[in-house]
Amino acid sequence: MSSCQRVLSAAAAETEKIRMKERLLDRNTTTAHWAERKLVRLGTPPIGSRRRRAAIRTSQDLPFEQLPYQCFQEARAILAEDRQEKIAAIRKEVAKIRRLEETPADQVGGGERVKIMRLVSLRKQLERYKILADINDPIVKRRFEDGIGDMNKPIYRYLAEQKWRGYPLRLLSQRISQLNIVPDVLPKFEPVMDVQLFFRRVKVEPGEILDSRITEVPPRLRVQCFDPGERLVSIVVLDSDVPNAETDSFERRLHYLAVNVPLSPAQPSLPLGRVDKAAQLAVPWLPAFSQKGAPYHRLSVFLLEQTAPPAPGDDKAKAKLAKPASRALDIEQMRELYGGRDGFSLKSFRDKFGLRPVGFNLFRTVWDEGTAAVMERAGVPGADVEFKHKRVYSLKPDKKARGWEAKRQKPKYRGLWKYSKRIHGLGIGRRRD
Repeated sequence: MSSCQRVLSAAAAETEKIRMKERLLDRNTTTAHWAERKLVRLGTPPIGSRRRRAAIRTSQDLPFEQLPYQCFQEARAILAEDRQEKIAAIRKEVAKIRRLEETPADQVGGGERVKIMRLVSLRKQLERYKILADINDPIVKRRFEDGIGDMNKPIYRYLAEQKWRGYPLRLLSQRISQLNIVPDVLPKFEPVMDVQLFFRRVKVEPGEILDSRITEVPPRLRVQCFDPGERLVSIVVLDSDVPNAETDSFERRLHYLAVNVPLSPAQPSLPLGRVDKAAQLAVPWLPAFSQKGAPYHRLSVFLLEQTAPPAPGDDKAKAKLAKPASRALDIEQMRELYGGRDGFSLKSFRDKFGLRPVGFNLFRTVWDEGTAAVMERAGVPGADVEFKHKRVYSLKPDKKARGWEAKRQKPKYRGLWKYSKRIHGLGIGRRRD
C-alpha cells in the first residue's frame, strides 16, 4: 500500500470515528454511559429512559401517537373523552367570568370587593381546568420529557414547577441553610424560580467549589419562571466573605450587576456576558477569587424582579386581578451608586428600589494554583497576601491530674502501669524496671 493510500485510509477512519462520536452524542438515541454523563454536564440531558432511546434507534420513524398498540390507543380514546369534558368546563368558567365582568359592582352582593374576589377565584379555577385538560395526555408528557414543550402553555409550566419542587428545590434550600445565606445576606428568602448556573457550558451544582480559571468568564443562567408574561429582573452576583484584616471581620463585594433584563417563560437563557452594555450592564463581571489562607468565599447569584409600587389609593383586591407591572431602573444611577463594588448590601439594594428576590444560585471559590494569574489579569491587587490563623491560648489554669490513674502513678503501683493509657512518659503496656 502506498503512502498516499495509507493517508487516505487514516483520514477515512478518523472521519468515521468523528461521525460515530456525534451519533453517540445524539440525545434522542444515545445509550452510552459516557455520552449520557457528558450531555448532562452540557445542560442537554438525554430524553426519556435508555430503553426508550434504544427503541427509537432500532425502530422505524413512526409517530408516537400512531403506535400500533391496542391498549395504548384505547387509553388515548378515554383520555380524549375526559379532555372534552374539561374543555366544556373551561367554556362554562369563561362565560361566568364574562358575565361577572359585565355586571355592575352595585348589583353584586358585597359590592366591588366581593366582585373582585369572585373574579380572582373564577380565574384560578379556569387555570386549574386548563391544566387538568392536558395533564394525562401522553404526547404532552413526552414533549415535556424531551424538553420541547411550549412554556407559554400552563400545562408545561405546571409540570416544570412540579419537577423543580422535587429534588432541585430541596437541594437549593439545603444549601441556603447550610451555607448561612439566610441571614448573612438576606434576613428571609424563598426562591420561586428555577435558576441553573453554567460556566463554559458545564452545569454547576449549587454550592460547588470551582477553579478560579473557570470563573474568569461570565456565566450563563438558565432561568425558568412558572407564571406567564414577561417581566424585568435585576441580576446580582456578590461575594459575602471578603476578609478585612483591619477590623478582623468579613465584608461584601459586588462582582456583577445588570438591571432591566427581560425574562419570560419561553426564553430561559440569560448569558451574563451578552447583556446590553449601554442599557443593562451597571457593573461588569469581576472574576471570583480568594486569597491564600482565607476560608472559602460564597458567591451568590440573585435574581430580583423589578415590580412597580402600587399607586396611592389603589385597592389591594384590585391589585390581585392584574399582574404587577414591571418598571425600569435608571442605569446611570446604578453605576454611580454601586460602581465601587465594596461594601455592597443586597438588603439595602432591595429596599431602596422596591425589588422582590425571586431566584437564587451560588458557587464557592478557594485559593488555587491559577488564582494569582486570574487576579493579575483582572487587575486585582493582593495576590501576594497570605492570611494566617492566629492561635488563641486558653485562659484557664492547668488542672492537676486526678482520678484512678493519677492516684496510682507511684512506684508501688508499677505492676498496674501496663493497664494505664495516660501515665506521663510511658507507652501503653510498657514496664520500666
